[in-house]
Amino acid sequence: MLTLTSKYALRALIYLVEHAEDWPIPGRQIAEQTGIPRKYLSKILGDLTRTGLLRSSPGRTGGFQLSHPPGKTRLLDVLTPFEQFDREQCPFHEQACGREEPCLAHAEWAKIVADKRRFLERTSIQDVVTKAQHPRRKRAARRKP
Repeated sequence: MLTLTSKYALRALIYLVEHAEDWPIPGRQIAEQTGIPRKYLSKILGDLTRTGLLRSSPGRTGGFQLSHPPGKTRLLDVLTPFEQFDREQCPFHEQACGREEPCLAHAEWAKIVADKRRFLERTSIQDVVTKAQHPRRKRAARRKP
């Protein structure tokens, strides 16, 4: 449901958050450590810098860092340069469906799209990193013998 560019943008920002003590981080290092092709990542980081989510500094000791605290950087802000959230196309038909001419699945699909947007608005990049670093233990591990 996300483009490859969006997935790479998230992966790069997660890496930046996980390595905040090393800021600024060179794009080459981010590419190597995340497995994102260097030229592709360069374009993504440039787009995120132009939108104000990242700051970049040139030179040998330069690199990238978040412009705002990770807890205030919403996933929707990260993905908006790469996704069209205002126009979710119907996955069931070639033509767009809408309230005026809904397809049979329109009402249910609209709920999914709204839930996705709510999640992206409410979730920060820090939330994602924190949950990845501290996964919930399996229920079986919590049960007493």
